[in-house]
Amino acid sequence: MMWRVALIISVTCLVQPSQGYVEDYYCGEHNCYDLLEITREATKNDVKRAFRQIASKTHPDRFQDEEEKKIAEERFRQLSTAYDILRDPEARADYDYMLDHPDQFYQNMYRAWRRRMAPHVDVRIVLAVTISLISLVQYYNGWTKYEEAIKYFTTVPKYRLRAIDIAKSEGLLSDKKKNRGMSKEQVKEHEEKIIRQVIENKMDIRGVYAKPTYKDILWVQLLFVPVWFVQYIMWYITWIWRFWIKKEEYGTEEKLYIIRKKMGMSQGQFDMLDDETKQEYLEEELWFSDNYTVWKAQKDEELKVKLAQSGRYKSYRRYMKANGPGRMYFDDS
Repeated sequence: MMWRVALIISVTCLVQPSQGYVEDYYCGEHNCYDLLEITREATKNDVKRAFRQIASKTHPDRFQDEEEKKIAEERFRQLSTAYDILRDPEARADYDYMLDHPDQFYQNMYRAWRRRMAPHVDVRIVLAVTISLISLVQYYNGWTKYEEAIKYFTTVPKYRLRAIDIAKSEGLLSDKKKNRGMSKEQVKEHEEKIIRQVIENKMDIRGVYAKPTYKDILWVQLLFVPVWFVQYIMWYITWIWRFWIKKEEYGTEEKLYIIRKKMGMSQGQFDMLDDETKQEYLEEELWFSDNYTVWKAQKDEELKVKLAQSGRYKSYRRYMKANGPGRMYFDDS
């Protein structure tokens, strides 16, 4: 394999053209400066002035004969190509490099090809548009999930009854005078609206389905990255000073933070836990490594017992024992 690669490279070097121009990318076998009758020291205004003077004399519309018109069209095409190259600073720099290094044919061809095929849109604009689209998708997705959570809580009896109790305690559903003159459908619609408002305003929806804020948008996150980084450094230094050096006792917030880290849960996942579960973790003192190890082993054992008693899990184990993982079967019957 290696000798084939070496042979291809050797042949490529042998057949490298001796001419310095890059055909079909610049002015072909012509010199762009000579076509416009200017020198390499010409300024951008000189290039524009020279092109206008020569193009006015050789424009195809000045000729009536078909043969002369075709020659003029080809001449005008060459002039236009030379003008486009020399008026663009980057394209002109690549062309000057080719003139100064005629032996580097393939390098010059690559530079010319890259210049022609590269997108002519500012990369910063592309990034800005992309980030804006992602931000819009994030915002829409956040509100969609929030609406799904509200609809879910209004249909689940546990949360619905809790919302009704809150509404009754605040007198939002007990006033029957406001319902006079309303049909049953209107009363029901009014009650559903109140229940929804109570769930939105009085009940804490956490985690992934929480109400989206401006901090969830990618644009804001990118802008606040330096601020959040500094805040994290300050928080980490404060943690070391308070709990490693001064040996202060952990507060409730610090205890829950250590427990979350030991469980490998994100902040959103941990926020979805109810207060009773978090209180249970605090009572078990799971921020201590020994207590957490014992508690984790106990929970794993309970899970094993629960799975052993599950008929679905037993069926799954029998299937895996008989067929093994990753096997596929096609029933042709």
